[in-house]
Amino acid sequence: MATHHFQPTVYHTVIGAHEPVLHIKSGDTVITTTVDNAGRDATDQQVTPGGNPQTGPFFIENAEPGDTLAVHFDRIVPNRKIGRTATVVSPNVLEPHYVASQMPKGGGAEWEIDVEKWTATLISPDTQLGNLALPLEPMVGCFGVAPPRGQAISTATSSTHGGNMDYRGFAEGVTVYFPVFVPGALFHLGDGHAVQGDGEIVGTGIEISFDVQFTVNLIKKKGIGWPRAENDDYILAAGNARPLDQAVQHATTELIRWLEELGLEKKAAHILLGQCVEYDVGNVFDPAYTMICKVKKSILQNIGVWPPAS
Repeated sequence: MATHHFQPTVYHTVIGAHEPVLHIKSGDTVITTTVDNAGRDATDQQVTPGGNPQTGPFFIENAEPGDTLAVHFDRIVPNRKIGRTATVVSPNVLEPHYVASQMPKGGGAEWEIDVEKWTATLISPDTQLGNLALPLEPMVGCFGVAPPRGQAISTATSSTHGGNMDYRGFAEGVTVYFPVFVPGALFHLGDGHAVQGDGEIVGTGIEISFDVQFTVNLIKKKGIGWPRAENDDYILAAGNARPLDQAVQHATTELIRWLEELGLEKKAAHILLGQCVEYDVGNVFDPAYTMICKVKKSILQNIGVWPPAS
């Protein structure tokens, strides 16, 4: 196991089979940086075109199609003092008559980021909110592996490979699991948010550049269908699709598959989720929506299927 310090100079606004920037092994840790959605770095200078530019890809030795890549976010911290957001809720999450007659004017807002106080404070525009201060909740909006069938998929959207899911649960301490579709997996990440509400309904979080540390582990000969994750309290599955009901279907089916892998018979898994499932809304702004289906680890512990048998 090794620790790699990597400073990016090239970024990608599609996730695909790009030339790797670094070869690493299962168990290795990478310390690196990301730019914000507009391509601005820690000095607030635009160093690459916007559109959720990704750091990477990172080639994981011995990763092959049919494996699973586990990525643990050890540390994700904003690395500059100014973050930016859009200000108007997306028309696709509002009633049409409201959009037609009552929408406010658009524009941007700026927030002062203080990692010592752990706050984001609104500094413009001037509204009734004044200098609203919110606690930081850093999360990675867009990340994933190279998709199947030779695809290169825009960082504006998401699918089985991950991508622009904008789920606020993808925070420090989480482990995210991806299906491996190409040799080396080719892991990308970017689009850091200092704070974001569920759904990213204005089309942005508080967009910011990040200092990032992550650790990868390769699970050989274990295939999954959609991104999965776990934190201290939950296991969860992500479904990325449009319309929203299709995203729900993918997420729910993937979590049922996971429960069956843990040893629950099919009927038991269905009964359990019927009364214990929880759903979170990821992105509902971009071309594909994201839904999260999750269940508490404490429940799984009580019925004897967590932690997993080795």
